[in-house]
Amino acid sequence: MLFTALALSLAVTALIVLLTIAFWLRLIPRGRLDPKHKAVLITGCDTGFGFALAQHLDSLGCYVYAGCLDAHGEGAWKLTKGASDRLMVLQMDVTKDEEVSAALETVQKNLRYPEKGLWGVVNNAGLSNYGLIEWCSMEDYKNVTEVNLFGGIRVIKTFLPLIRKAEGRIVNTTSILGRKATVGRSCYVASKHAMEGFTQCLRLEMKQWNVHVSTIEPGNFVSATGIFTEEKVHNLASKMWDNMPESTQQDYGRQRFDDYVRKMENFVTGGCKEMTPVINCIEKALFDKKPRIRYCPKTFDEHVMSFVMTHFPHELSDFIYNL
Repeated sequence: MLFTALALSLAVTALIVLLTIAFWLRLIPRGRLDPKHKAVLITGCDTGFGFALAQHLDSLGCYVYAGCLDAHGEGAWKLTKGASDRLMVLQMDVTKDEEVSAALETVQKNLRYPEKGLWGVVNNAGLSNYGLIEWCSMEDYKNVTEVNLFGGIRVIKTFLPLIRKAEGRIVNTTSILGRKATVGRSCYVASKHAMEGFTQCLRLEMKQWNVHVSTIEPGNFVSATGIFTEEKVHNLASKMWDNMPESTQQDYGRQRFDDYVRKMENFVTGGCKEMTPVINCIEKALFDKKPRIRYCPKTFDEHVMSFVMTHFPHELSDFIYNL
């Protein structure tokens, strides 16, 4: 019985792969739009992908509205230093209605071609943490979800009329963890799973407006972006342990807790060391005439793992990856 189920699963998987390849080949070549003078809003530009993308789009001749958590901080200062006058930094905490609304007013006033609307919105702002479910507080879940899910939704709902006017693009950055689970990352995984679902609903609703919606699903780029560092891992560990109920501390034990923290220390030093693959995918999502629905900049091993964990029976994928 198990052999029959496995053979059927492999046959279905092979069929899906062949159909996917055939679909991709049918769309090639995808064509290219001229990015010059197109206006794009990016969130989370203080560091990481957002910072690099803002610089890159500025170099392509775009009008860039770079939303920063702190418009007067070091990241924003570095971003404007050496940039063209087409790049504008906006104070934009995506968790605050008033700041997102103020950003909309600023964009509307400064659009070079207001009759064309806003070509693109790139939802990049993100927050991450770690810890087993019993180690994380409800506040941890709320904080991560407020940025990664509700922040993105807030930005989209605010700027969508301008995007529809341009028949433009929306690009949502999720994660490899947006389609698979892993131990100790439930806050982040839950928020990214939810954003994946929201993005697909948005994509279907925007078809009638000729607005393309794409998902960017990066693998492990922690080393490149600095979203996690060893210092951040230690700081979160101290806070997490101190806030944990005493009964939970006793049940899990300090040794098990410290072992998991060491795994996170190893995690933050791994992965891809530079952000170019992600930046290239976002550029394609914004300026290809026929953009893909999903872009997956990740290693071959991560592609295989994602495929196995989303297409194979969970019992089998758990066994293969010792979960």
